[in-house]
Amino acid sequence: MQRTHIPGILAMAAIVVASNILVQFLLLDGLLTWGAFTYPLAFLVTDVMNRVYGTGPARKVVLAGFVTGVICSLIGSQIMLEYGPAVPLRIAVASGTAFLLAQLTDVAIFDRFRSGAWWRAPLVSTLVGSALDTALFFTIAFSASISIFGANADAAISWAWEATPFMLTGPETPLWVTLAFADWLVKLSVALIALIPFRVITGKLSSAA
Repeated sequence: MQRTHIPGILAMAAIVVASNILVQFLLLDGLLTWGAFTYPLAFLVTDVMNRVYGTGPARKVVLAGFVTGVICSLIGSQIMLEYGPAVPLRIAVASGTAFLLAQLTDVAIFDRFRSGAWWRAPLVSTLVGSALDTALFFTIAFSASISIFGANADAAISWAWEATPFMLTGPETPLWVTLAFADWLVKLSVALIALIPFRVITGKLSSAA
């Protein structure tokens, strides 16, 4: 591992830790958590590493984030709250699976569009990776159609099955569907905004290399 890769690894680890903490704090009547705004920055870190150093270092950063997330989930699963563990089994599995697959997909797509306009690779890879991350996480964590985790694990997340108006005003759907859509909207917004720091950071790192 080169010393130049360490800042990216530390940044990814910090984002994962911060997101795991901030996910406990709700806003907008529970539609979102503050963690929803920090987590998408993981794609920014991956894309910066990919642009400046290549796919290999980018995958190392993804692995560092995955390991950090697993550690956070293990710690959270041992913290007992009045309604159960702070990180239920299904959420822990969903978090790790979604992060790893979505980030690796981001790396592959970025590399595919690397030679195009500067904004194309980070935008396309982040949009696809973010959509995959949202779909995987919320489906594995909350969908009632998945029953491989057992009755106890399902009971810990059964609150997400409650029928509520979609985005608070639409037809009734399971609560987790609304949460997934709201989360995706945030990821979409961050993907667009993140193009600015991506351009600035990659420019500085490339000129310093």
